[in-house]
Amino acid sequence: MGVKKKTEAVPELPDVRIVHGILKERYPDALCSLEYGGDPWRLLIAARLSAQCTDERVNIVSVPLFRKYPDAHAMAEAEQGEVEEIIRPCGLFHTKAASCIAMSQIIVHEYGGRVPDEMDALLGLPGVGRKIANLILGDVYGKPGIVADTHCIRINGRFGFYPVDLKDPYKVEKILSGIVPGAEQAAYCHRMVLFGRDVCTARAPKCASCPIRAAGACRYGESSPAGTGGTRADGRDGGEP
Repeated sequence: MGVKKKTEAVPELPDVRIVHGILKERYPDALCSLEYGGDPWRLLIAARLSAQCTDERVNIVSVPLFRKYPDAHAMAEAEQGEVEEIIRPCGLFHTKAASCIAMSQIIVHEYGGRVPDEMDALLGLPGVGRKIANLILGDVYGKPGIVADTHCIRINGRFGFYPVDLKDPYKVEKILSGIVPGAEQAAYCHRMVLFGRDVCTARAPKCASCPIRAAGACRYGESSPAGTGGTRADGRDGGEP
């Protein structure tokens, strides 16, 4: 008689409807933390400045920046050195200033001053990657778009939508795009940021008081005492090398 092979049970994915339903109650206003006054170009510029910089600092720097350069036409004709002086507090000011001017020139000359609404066109703008492109598509044009930032990647891995050690933004984007309804993707990602700041933090997640875990929709850190979240002494997830 042949020996039967033992099959491992495939972990059941959490119900994204439960997860998002709880987050909706906790954060009813799922708004982008970058202040852009409803102007697509300003959101594009602010998102570029936010690389390795807090949204709070970007919002402060954006005030004098947009006062001097209120639209793509003005930025397209800007002197790089003058832009650098304004955005210096955001860091990486040489690269950011150059890309802000270059992307504005393309928007003016190729798109008539309008920020494009297609992924490929957005990715053709200097300094724009999939994260910024999806932000624009979701917040400005109401299209599906998963913004796979550090909060989104960390938290959804802990929820169990994919292995906790998966850190590839593109793979995370594709997985979540197939799970989260398109019309809810932008709001879902904004709520991830808020949830990641006050509950599911990187180094000390508050698992004991987590409403997602209380609802049985997250089993992260179950092998560890409640509240530790399986986080190692060095602050990395238990599944990280």
